[in-house]
Amino acid sequence: RDVFMNPIFWIGGTNILMGPDLGGILANVAKYNATMLFAPPTVWIGLLRHPEFDLHNLSSLTKCYYGASIMPVEVLKELIARLPGAKVYNYYGQTELAPYHTILKAEDAVRKLGAAGRAGLHMETRLEYPDRTVIERTGDVGEICGRGPHAMTLYFKDPEKTDEAMVGGWFHSGDLGVLDDEGYVTVVDRKKDMIKTGGENVASREVEEVLYQHPAVAEAAVFGTPHPEWIEAVTAAIVLRGGQSADEDALKAHCRERLAGFKVPKRIVFVDALPKNASGKILKRELRERIAG
Repeated sequence: RDVFMNPIFWIGGTNILMGPDLGGILANVAKYNATMLFAPPTVWIGLLRHPEFDLHNLSSLTKCYYGASIMPVEVLKELIARLPGAKVYNYYGQTELAPYHTILKAEDAVRKLGAAGRAGLHMETRLEYPDRTVIERTGDVGEICGRGPHAMTLYFKDPEKTDEAMVGGWFHSGDLGVLDDEGYVTVVDRKKDMIKTGGENVASREVEEVLYQHPAVAEAAVFGTPHPEWIEAVTAAIVLRGGQSADEDALKAHCRERLAGFKVPKRIVFVDALPKNASGKILKRELRERIAG
């Protein structure tokens, strides 16, 4: 990614491009004494769960970056604990912003666990209500919008999509977030991933964060599936950690202790792996179609 590769080139550093082989990533960090590593959360999860993680000398890492999707707080805590010599940063943004928007710096990683940070260099950020008015109150959920000199100007040959995304000169991300009293943004969910069940809105991230607190859960994806009574049912796809076991009743009980009743998954499906795209984002639409079908 340009955010990481070009600055390294400019200072005379070396970039190492690695494929999806998790063991190979760990081996290359040790072999080349890599000082920085960027990976999406799903890759970080895979690295932390890999049997060779503790066999390689990863002490050369001084900076670890994550982005492309939301990092579960429990995984972030584990990453910080298992790589104590590295500082951890979150880069949040979209390709349309070429591609970064906000940064959570290392000095705030623990103090603001789970946040996406504040607007980065040359960037502006704000949240909007559905009627496009600007949110100024802390805690109110709104769409995350960004503006800056490296933002896109248009979608190629798609003026309607451009007009929709760039209302008022701000790029509308499709992500929902909240602001705290220091101006830090936390992503709540994708607009399209909010689950509407029995007249209530459920953020998939909130349920996922609880599932990740269970010791048997390696990965979790929460989404809505059609339901004749509730319109949508909160549904979870779970990948278990190697050597661990848990059944649907146990995970529901775990959630019931930590969530309001309407947020507890009505259905939990165990899978060997979650479908992901090339950048490591979980393909919830594919899961939804597969499980609902």
